[in-house]
Amino acid sequence: MLYFQLVIMAGTVLLAYYFEYTDTFQVHIQGFFCQDGNLMKPYPGTEDESFISPLVLYCVLASTPTAIIFIGEISMYFIKSTRETLIIQEKTILTGECCYLNPLLRRIVRFIGVFAFGLFATDIFVNAGQVVTGNLAPYFLTVCKPNYTGNDCRAHHQFINNGNICTGDMEVIEKARRSFPSKHAALSIYSALYATMYITSTIKTKSSRLAKPVLCLGTLCAAFLTGLNRVSEYRNHCSDVIAGFILGSAVALFLGICVVHNFKGTHGAPSKPKPEDPRGMPLMAFPRVESPLETLSAQ
Repeated sequence: MLYFQLVIMAGTVLLAYYFEYTDTFQVHIQGFFCQDGNLMKPYPGTEDESFISPLVLYCVLASTPTAIIFIGEISMYFIKSTRETLIIQEKTILTGECCYLNPLLRRIVRFIGVFAFGLFATDIFVNAGQVVTGNLAPYFLTVCKPNYTGNDCRAHHQFINNGNICTGDMEVIEKARRSFPSKHAALSIYSALYATMYITSTIKTKSSRLAKPVLCLGTLCAAFLTGLNRVSEYRNHCSDVIAGFILGSAVALFLGICVVHNFKGTHGAPSKPKPEDPRGMPLMAFPRVESPLETLSAQ
């Protein structure tokens, strides 16, 4: 079962790579209206020139939930009452017929692994939507610099079916054809909502009733501002950002509720007896193989 999950994860990463860095999937060429004001916004520059660059975004949205899960699980494991609950819910199991996983390590690997899978799955959904629709960015006509020669473009409502009349930089034009849905909005809300679901479902604190709401709302607010930044810089339409929010939220809710069951333990039958002191249990233990010499000496 472990190897099967690794194969699925590897296939998901590979598909995301092909969508992102190759031309295997061609973008749909969409037409446009002459002098469409919604497509004539000033060119905001490359993505690296954005206030929230892709490098910063990807590092934050990948590291924040990972750090929250890692710190939260370790903290709960060393709290006596919570630790006993985890031991009951998370039995030490045989994984891949090779080794035993401690409940703490198993929960960390499962929650972070599901988060990583959802991150790549969201990226695939976004890229697929951009390739299929080919919706134009607000600055498309600015970078397209269309050649209207031979096209009746006297009226603003005249639709140009031939989308290949651009004379600008083809790499920039290709990027301008991938506006719907917004990738920044989808990935940011997915990461924020996944972390929020983990915090509200697992972390229990009696010292402050406002600690969790402030942390959760702050995380969601950061994702919301990321979407607004895309609109303010004319990189996406409002509809692109809204669609990205819906897509990322749907993936996070599905994984959080249906896959990790609100971050609760698995109530399977124990395969190994519970140790007397869970803190003395190693994170990973390999099965003991009896030596033939020991067998002969015993006889």
